[in-house]
Amino acid sequence: MSEITNEQYNSFLERLVRITHMEPFDREAYVDLITEICYVYGLAKGVTEFYPTPMMEQRGTGEIFCDFDNGKGDKVLIKIRIVSSSKAVIIATLYVNSADEEKSEDEIMQLDTMLRVIMGFVARRRLIRKLEEFGFSDLDGYNNFRAFARYIDIANAENQLGGKAAFHIDLHNFTVVNQEVGRDNGDIVLKNYYKRIQEAIYGMGVVARLGGDKFIGVYDRVFEEEIYKIFSGIPIPYDSEGKKRVNVSAAAGIYILPIPFMMKGYGDIMDKIMMAGNIAKQQAESGIVVYDDTMKERINHLKKVQADFKIGLKNEEFAVFYQPKVDIINGVLIGAEALCRWIQDDKIIPPMSFIPILEMNTDICDLDFYMLEHVCQHLKKWIDEGREAIRVSVNFSRKHLVDVDLVDHIIEVIDKYKVPHEYIEIELTETTTDVLFSDLRRVVRGLQEQGIWTAVDDFGVGYSSLNLICEIPWNVLKVDKSIVPVDEAGSDSTSHKMFAHVISLAHDIGLKCVIEGVETGKQMEILKKNNCRIVQGYYFDKPLPLEEFETRIDRKTYEV
Repeated sequence: MSEITNEQYNSFLERLVRITHMEPFDREAYVDLITEICYVYGLAKGVTEFYPTPMMEQRGTGEIFCDFDNGKGDKVLIKIRIVSSSKAVIIATLYVNSADEEKSEDEIMQLDTMLRVIMGFVARRRLIRKLEEFGFSDLDGYNNFRAFARYIDIANAENQLGGKAAFHIDLHNFTVVNQEVGRDNGDIVLKNYYKRIQEAIYGMGVVARLGGDKFIGVYDRVFEEEIYKIFSGIPIPYDSEGKKRVNVSAAAGIYILPIPFMMKGYGDIMDKIMMAGNIAKQQAESGIVVYDDTMKERINHLKKVQADFKIGLKNEEFAVFYQPKVDIINGVLIGAEALCRWIQDDKIIPPMSFIPILEMNTDICDLDFYMLEHVCQHLKKWIDEGREAIRVSVNFSRKHLVDVDLVDHIIEVIDKYKVPHEYIEIELTETTTDVLFSDLRRVVRGLQEQGIWTAVDDFGVGYSSLNLICEIPWNVLKVDKSIVPVDEAGSDSTSHKMFAHVISLAHDIGLKCVIEGVETGKQMEILKKNNCRIVQGYYFDKPLPLEEFETRIDRKTYEV
């Protein structure tokens, strides 16, 4: 190789600086120049590596570029490693053939200088690209809200949004998927589901993750059938061969953008898909809910109830109604359940029109303690008047279970009125998730230690688990009316057999059973046959206001 002149070197350096700062970047000219430099200097290979972080360098998860390689590079001539101020790592390595003659010090200095120019160029372009990625994707590589916003901003400016569909989805029971296949495989399932939506959109829309297993997006309605199929539930693989799969479905809220449509703000789309998505999530079956204007009225009603509730609580518009619990063997009134009634303008608001709304946030917790407070006031009144006090059960939402001091807070209210603990029973709804189950056990045991009775409410409505009644020391099992045989059911029917086994199991482990919703004489016969003694239902009494219930206390017995 002939000696390289300063003119050649300066020409190479000048051209390299010019090309690497050129906008737009001329990739072909850059590769031609690199190839020419390598031939002139007798290089065998040049490699540059880019890692966004030192940790990624350790893992080897970066980008490697090789623009020249004649297949003979077996010896490292120069290797430079630079860490940028943003902690990105850039490594450049030049290789030569060990059989070639040694490079002079001047040549090595020249190559070092040009190599650093190339490294600066690579770092600049890679960092700009990474900033773009970080701006429009999250740490796991999913499009983020900015990517969604950019898409609809551009489509809106081009008047291309009208007629498309926007969506919000929340995957069903994804915690169960993680439990079944492991979190790492669960991440693969989530990414593959996301990719499946991207494929279905076919580049004519966008899908982005809001966080966890929640996604939003926009698609062309020509792909609607396939999108609906994905949302309704499809098998998603989590191995390389596609043999291991889990079914994934979503609660989907969809808004069909009208034609014409011009967006004034993101809320024009987000409010509607979130609204429809929340309704879809509340449905018992997996569902797809398409937004319509009646949903806006529903949301307005929800907001009004939440606002009126705070005023109603302050003004004590909520009254305690008592539904008697009766021993069907002797007709004795042995207890009652405290039920809430909201009275506005002398009209009773049905519980189902406000309780589910209060359960959307912690308002229900405020109502539960309001009820406990008033029940304790009434019990104190009955004791002071010389009436025979009875045990009263008060419902507590599962939302209380996150309160680590719940037991102390309940006892504080009871002791405030000097009510003996055995006159209070706390009803808690069954739950199946691991976290809530452990919290439920903690609360029940804490109440038990204080002599407060506990009951599992609505047993048989949800996904009842034997662990629920075997591992938690309840006093009472409240059997929901849904598993009480109806009059038309024969004695050999499945409902009869199921009911008999549930009652037998409860009795065997020492639980008292309260049967809810009993309305007919035929049901009473079934209960007696299965040794059920305590009944709550319209057969004896509907929920009664305080004064009327007090007459039942004084009377003490019912006709049986």
